[in-house]
Amino acid sequence: MPDTSQPTIGVGSRVREFRTIRDLSLTQLANRSNVSRSMIAMIETGDRAASPSITGALARALGVTVSVLHGQPYIHMLQADQLDALLGPITSALDSWDIPDDSLPPRTLDELATATKEVAQRRSAGDFSAVAEALPELISLLSVAAQDAAPGHDSERAHNMLAEVARTTAIVAYRLGYMGLARQALARMAASAPNSGDPRQVAVERYERAAMTHAETARPDRGVALVRAALRDLDDDGEPSTMAIRGTLILRASALSAAAEDYSGAGDWLGQAQDLARAAVAADSAAELPGARYALAFGDLNVRLGELDMAMYRDDYETAVQVAAGVHWPDDYQPTRVAGFLIRRAAAEAWTARHDEALTSLQGARDLAPQLTRYHPEVHETVGTLLRARQRAAEPLRQFAQWSGV
Repeated sequence: MPDTSQPTIGVGSRVREFRTIRDLSLTQLANRSNVSRSMIAMIETGDRAASPSITGALARALGVTVSVLHGQPYIHMLQADQLDALLGPITSALDSWDIPDDSLPPRTLDELATATKEVAQRRSAGDFSAVAEALPELISLLSVAAQDAAPGHDSERAHNMLAEVARTTAIVAYRLGYMGLARQALARMAASAPNSGDPRQVAVERYERAAMTHAETARPDRGVALVRAALRDLDDDGEPSTMAIRGTLILRASALSAAAEDYSGAGDWLGQAQDLARAAVAADSAAELPGARYALAFGDLNVRLGELDMAMYRDDYETAVQVAAGVHWPDDYQPTRVAGFLIRRAAAEAWTARHDEALTSLQGARDLAPQLTRYHPEVHETVGTLLRARQRAAEPLRQFAQWSGV
């Protein structure tokens, strides 16, 4: 049982803390954020939970990141899960990328390719502990391989694998709330991707950086600019992998525009995604275009998820619940993606007083990807909403709250 002696403090407490540091009155923060004074007051006192759009608006107004308002990383949980001790060696491996580690046995590119694929699969399954344990050695070996490989195919192959492993590092660090480490890993990916001989890898780096730019700077417009650059530089060659990446980029731009309350722009991006999905079907492509080793997919299902994001950012939770009801997942879909959807659906259900359904969705996410769910800030906010909705929480909710560190 995890140690919950240091419970997670909610967004409201951090809003009040930073408002005090900035010497802002409720009225001044309301004017800066376009969130009503009464709503901010209720959020600060814990009488209301902050929706994703409101959290983003308050973060921008306070000059902090969304992750800061969520209180990430959750140090006491990381310690309980023994994940904190795994992050230092990853940082060290990234820092010493040009220094060979003589203690590591040499491995062929084929062996490194197998290890890279295994780590990516574990990442997709949400097994952060196993990924974090494997990363330091893999980063070190691939860094050396990328430097030592002969120019040509072997060099490009090594850089491609290093870019993918750096991406895995960034995703895991981001999920655990370590934005500095995530940025460091993305910098390594950005250095390797252009040397991989694969323009798609460059676009994928920008895709990941767009989301982290939004989370770290509270500037969705910068993320949208990155998406535009990626789409400009990635030629539409008709390949399924390219179409999957372009479609996923477009949906990210839609979500980032909605986060900035540019709903017109978000709708335009979503329309482009719908057109691309229809074009894929008309061309007899698969309904879900595979992203090959990029672990991305695009099709009607993903467009529906984009519609869900739009509704959530507009605080239109009834529509979000209706959209979610029409989402049906293939049996072999990535567990982390399904869990992420269930977490988002739970938030919409909680905000529409479907409390039992929300807990069921959260439990389903935990079953599929327990570590992703445990460290997801939206889970913490949704559980807080469910706890506030009842004078005395039922035992299943209390157990889930304790498990998730709320």
